[in-house]
Amino acid sequence: MKKLIETLQNIFKIPELKSRILYTLGLLAVYRFGTFVILPGIDSVEMEASFGTQGAGGNLLDLLNVFMGGAFARGSILALGIMPYISASIVVQLLGAVLPQFQKLRTEGESGQKKLNQITRYLTVVVTLAQAISYIYYLRSQYQSAITNIDGPFFWITSALILTA
Repeated sequence: MKKLIETLQNIFKIPELKSRILYTLGLLAVYRFGTFVILPGIDSVEMEASFGTQGAGGNLLDLLNVFMGGAFARGSILALGIMPYISASIVVQLLGAVLPQFQKLRTEGESGQKKLNQITRYLTVVVTLAQAISYIYYLRSQYQSAITNIDGPFFWITSALILTA
């Protein structure tokens, strides 16, 4: 136990490591706060109450909700989490193994890697928009009582833009 305490003290003596740890903890705090900010037009209490009651429990969406820190069941602005970026990154890596243009970018060094990162970011926006629309459709079909303004396009547009942003 004494060695653990010494190690923790030594970690915070290194300025760069200390700043990185504090930065990471700050980002985690912002993410946790964001999971409690609900999309406009959703009654989160109604939605959370009915979230696990559709099936026998233990389905894939319950597992996704656990990975998202409860944001999926609350209808949070961070309900999609980091999944769209991961999906886009996987697609770009797979394209690098299949398409000669992407293979060339992978071998170009730093400039090619910058282009691949830029492509990944643009693809992330497209994937996020598609997943946001799917998530809104899911909310609309499963939790009609939790959504206050289902019929108008305002709910669709604002929710999709907020989830994408």
